[in-house]
Amino acid sequence: MAESFGIDPERYDRNRPPYPEAMIERIVAASPGADFLDVGCGTGIEARQFLAAGRTVLGVEADPRMADFARATGMEVEVATFEAWEPAGRTFDAVVSGTAWHWVDPIAGAAKAARILRPGGLLAPFGHVYQLPPTVADALITAYRRVAPDSPINFTGRPEGSILDAYQALYARAADGIREADRFGEPEMWRYDWERSYTCDELLDLVPTSGGLASLPPDRLAEVLAAVGRAVDELGGTVTLPYATWGLTAVRTDIQP
Repeated sequence: MAESFGIDPERYDRNRPPYPEAMIERIVAASPGADFLDVGCGTGIEARQFLAAGRTVLGVEADPRMADFARATGMEVEVATFEAWEPAGRTFDAVVSGTAWHWVDPIAGAAKAARILRPGGLLAPFGHVYQLPPTVADALITAYRRVAPDSPINFTGRPEGSILDAYQALYARAADGIREADRFGEPEMWRYDWERSYTCDELLDLVPTSGGLASLPPDRLAEVLAAVGRAVDELGGTVTLPYATWGLTAVRTDIQP
């Protein structure tokens, strides 16, 4: 699934929204300096926001297609998984990760972040999640099951309650990894709620940027998108999606390895 995001980096960058400015400001204010490492930087969405805030940003990205796109926007990016990436003696004031830390081993990732952070440096993973209207979600799930019955992706149905709330578990897991690394103060978890409206065409451009959908053969993806489009049309052709941006911050202590 992780390799599916780079199939169409332009679509990914066009559709994945930027992060709340209040969140960017929060992380910038909490960092002791301007040198940022962006883990899993993708096409550079959050990196460009930190650059605009006056930070310097080095990206680490496992997918060379995503890295090439980010470089074309002016970013400096090195291709590697974070676990395998070689810092070569470089240290940073903040390690950030936008909708990507769940691809990193939570304990090994936190331990490596601690090694490359300066004393008082900040680890800040964060990410978006949106919630489709129930009828649209059901249409997507039903069509996906039909076109990809053997897929390992767990589209078994909509979770009980809000998926916006369910994503807290990803950051609780990250917080546990940070505690286990034993090099940080107590992680602080936070959430920003917001919403964004989409026309049918805009939503059909967004949906394939989700994990696994982009890797479907074109005819099967078209079948899924047709089902989603019909569901959106039945709602009047426009939907407003609630978003939650979850994240956490943790400060590296001055304990030496």
